[in-house]
Amino acid sequence: MKRLVLSLMIGTALAGCSMDPHYARPESSVPASWPVGDAYLRQSEASLPAISYRDVFRDPRLQALIEQALVNNRDLRVAAANIAAARAQYRIQRANQLPEVDANAGATVADSKGTPRRTSFTADVAVPSFEIDLFGRLASLSRAEQDRYFATEAAARATRLTLVGDIAEAWLTYASDASLLKIAQDTAANAERSVTLTKARLDGGIAPRTDLRQAEQVLETARGDVAQQTTALAQDINALQLLVGAPIDPATLPASIDEAAATVAELPAGMDSSVLLRRPDVVQAEYQLRAGNAEIGAARAALFPRITLTGLLGLASNALTGLFSGGGFNWSAGAAASYPIFRAGAGRANVQLSEAQRDALLATYEKTIQTAFREVSDALARRGTMAEQLRAARAQVDATADTYALTDARYRGGIDTFLASLDAQRSLYSARRTLVATQLTQATNLVSLYRSLGGDMLLEAGEGEPVPVPTPNP
Repeated sequence: MKRLVLSLMIGTALAGCSMDPHYARPESSVPASWPVGDAYLRQSEASLPAISYRDVFRDPRLQALIEQALVNNRDLRVAAANIAAARAQYRIQRANQLPEVDANAGATVADSKGTPRRTSFTADVAVPSFEIDLFGRLASLSRAEQDRYFATEAAARATRLTLVGDIAEAWLTYASDASLLKIAQDTAANAERSVTLTKARLDGGIAPRTDLRQAEQVLETARGDVAQQTTALAQDINALQLLVGAPIDPATLPASIDEAAATVAELPAGMDSSVLLRRPDVVQAEYQLRAGNAEIGAARAALFPRITLTGLLGLASNALTGLFSGGGFNWSAGAAASYPIFRAGAGRANVQLSEAQRDALLATYEKTIQTAFREVSDALARRGTMAEQLRAARAQVDATADTYALTDARYRGGIDTFLASLDAQRSLYSARRTLVATQLTQATNLVSLYRSLGGDMLLEAGEGEPVPVPTPNP
């Protein structure tokens, strides 16, 4: 018995050995600062700080939809289930580092002709097979599963971030379509008045028939747009319901893009490109890289012998009353070592396989950071020119609105032809639609910037450090 306990203590002491390669976070494969140039704002304005979605999306209605989605969205439920599965897998793997203890009890009755009936009772506690982790194989496998668990948790955060951004974009799209519907309705109403006026002028012999037909073209185009935008609004609600995972309260929907875009806040200044290390997809890629690194250690340790211990403490007696007497005690212990003599190079090939998989995970990690840098840079480039584009769109609407008012007045006064008034009306309609599209682009650009920087993940760590995933408590 003492030998068994001593062997277990020695095995536990030696199990601290690890053959994992030393892990060091790879050097960043992107520039330390955001790009500069004509398409970007000044550098001090292009650096971005830690924020939450409530700081960017300030409309209480949009916040209510996001909060509802964080409870009901099915993708988040799948992500939560994946986390639970990864946590359980880690606990299963970690349990292999500890001995399994089995308790058994039994009674046997034997009777044969010519011999008296024999009865025996047994009760024992056994360690069927416990591997002493001398070379850290089991510990490496446990670390690999733990890192995969952390990666799954980061993937769930990435799903959450994507969901918040998708809801914001769907909400803004609804606002844009609502504005386009209002523009189409206004244009249809004006076109109906133009048709009525032109028909009266035709009946009076003042206007040609072509004027009436051209006015009717504008009217029917606007009516077609009204029908199209009505469908778009219904589809926008369907998209929001899918994202939220529940019916949408009409009171949470915006009336126009002017109203909705004004509630999306600009992002203030103050952070360099190291913030990308906090993006959940980057965190996920790094933990997968760590897991691949641990797998190399497990593959290396598998090249060495495996030592296992077995032990038994038990009682046996021919009478139940004497089972727990001192004479019924017995014990046994054993140890075994196994080492594959010939595997045709499979063991070393397994190490090489793990190293190749680690290299692939390293490349994936670096590409994830590069992709993140490109997404932020694209969003900054769009943001840098957005103000001028929006100013130009507003100025165009003002100019075309004034042109239409003047040409329509001149047409009604008999100075200009109806064609000039019709062209001005079409230009105004196009300019108003362009302004709505530009407003939507500006608002969704801020959503893209929030999402590409990692969103709320930025709040969970100090500047320049990756997001620490909490140590699990299985």
